[in-house]
Amino acid sequence: MRSPFIYWLFLFVIVISCTEKEMTATPKEVTPTYLNFDKKKAEYLYHFAFDCIDREYPNKLGQVLGDATYLATPKELHPAFYGCFDWHSSVHGHWTLVTLLSKFPSFEHREAILKKLQANITKENIAKEVAYFDDAHNKNYERTYGWAWLLKLDEALRAWDAPEAKEMQEALQPLTELLANKFVEFLDKLNYPIRIGEHSNTAFGMSFAYDYAKKHHPALKAKIEEKAKAYYASDANCPMTWEPGGFDFLSPCMQEASLMQKILPKEEFGQWLQQFLPNFAANPSATLQPAVVTDKSDGKLAHLDGLNFSRAWCLYEIAKGTDNAVMTDLAKQHFDFSYDKMDAGEYAGSHWLASFAAYALLKGDAE
Repeated sequence: MRSPFIYWLFLFVIVISCTEKEMTATPKEVTPTYLNFDKKKAEYLYHFAFDCIDREYPNKLGQVLGDATYLATPKELHPAFYGCFDWHSSVHGHWTLVTLLSKFPSFEHREAILKKLQANITKENIAKEVAYFDDAHNKNYERTYGWAWLLKLDEALRAWDAPEAKEMQEALQPLTELLANKFVEFLDKLNYPIRIGEHSNTAFGMSFAYDYAKKHHPALKAKIEEKAKAYYASDANCPMTWEPGGFDFLSPCMQEASLMQKILPKEEFGQWLQQFLPNFAANPSATLQPAVVTDKSDGKLAHLDGLNFSRAWCLYEIAKGTDNAVMTDLAKQHFDFSYDKMDAGEYAGSHWLASFAAYALLKGDAE
């Protein structure tokens, strides 16, 4: 007669084994959930950036004053990127419009958009922007968030097959090259990554810069690969339950995973992800839910809508890198949660959120 102890031990082992498989397995039968980046969405998104890239005030300059001569209007200081409340939002507002025209060549508002873009991105205006970043007191201006978006803008202009895009990219090139080189120099000096959920997050800046560098700047590409591994290769058990912070528009855990998905080979990334976020791939919604904005007129609190969009694009990137359709459903939930709330009439969010929504759409589009 079989011992009851042996029977129950056998049953326990079977249950534990099945549980572990459920926790770590990636459900292959799940159909990916995509976003549809169509003209209707383009029509909804374009006006946010279109209305603000030449709107000078209100404005947050964030500059260092060397003396009284530094006191000037935003447009005098930044003739290319003076609108949309601050420099970086102006840059990614331009990126949004370039992206829409590139994706939808017959877009109804093409000529009006082009007129604004070409008025701002000129050789003369970019020369003044370069001079600003060469100034001893402002050499680290917009490091690294604004730098990353500038590289993303250049990348979008290069990818847009239009003569106007080529002309603007050539005008932008001196600033692009300056900031790409600054990025390399900065990473050389940065011993420890910055892991917060706002502008200076190192993984975000490196991820965007890497998209540009892998095609157009070999030195920056190599430096990002080197430093990403140095910063993040041994990371484990990222504290997802600590997120979000009250002012986050980036997820420290998701941004890091997004970057490493680009840097590591597919199999190696899968192993790293299990170390970094144990069992997250099988049940991501267990620890990640859309963030709620309580006051859209508060610029810092409004960041959380951006967090939903940035989480969405990271989840789509990670899902594609691991063939994990479960994450795409959670990505769409995050996107949908904030998308219809964008047009709330509050400039605190409207001056920048369209860029985040558009980038999420690009990453989540079935194409």
